[in-house]
Amino acid sequence: MSNIKYTPRLSARYKEEVVPSLVKRFGYKSVMQAPRLEKICVNRGVNGAVADKKLVDVAVEELSLITGQKAVPTVSKKDISNFKLRKGMPIGARVTLRGEKMYEFLDRLISVALPRVRDFRGINDKSFDGRGNFTLGVTEQIIFPEIDIDKVNKITGMDITFVTTAKTNEEAYELLKEMGIPFKGKNN
Repeated sequence: MSNIKYTPRLSARYKEEVVPSLVKRFGYKSVMQAPRLEKICVNRGVNGAVADKKLVDVAVEELSLITGQKAVPTVSKKDISNFKLRKGMPIGARVTLRGEKMYEFLDRLISVALPRVRDFRGINDKSFDGRGNFTLGVTEQIIFPEIDIDKVNKITGMDITFVTTAKTNEEAYELLKEMGIPFKGKNN
């Protein structure tokens, strides 16, 4: 057995190409100042979860398949009588990815899932929050190859949030663009 440690493709690319590019572009004094991807949060609300509890189980199972990590159900924080919602009822699913699994998921998202989106012309770059985080809305879970289309009874979407150490939107935009996320517009 060899002692070669596995490194995800995007992790190696980040260290070898992205960091030097960001240091050069923003004039950082140290490579440690370059923004990095901290985590990727995948969140999915389930419409109709109040009436049918099995829908949440399906959402958890699908998210676990897509991300390669066990998803957890999210529960409501308060009662909302108009929606027949009680505090503590399961209403969605979420996963937080870090480290190798985060880079693997991002790699699959960029190279496999996004090209499968119908009429894909790039990702809108307007979803930055001002603190260096970016949220991407995916309308169909079937763009991921892990999901068997024949077993899907309802097409739903999810939010994918990229949490970075960047201080500004511009730094986060450059980081994500260098990592390979296909933004539309500007200078791609």
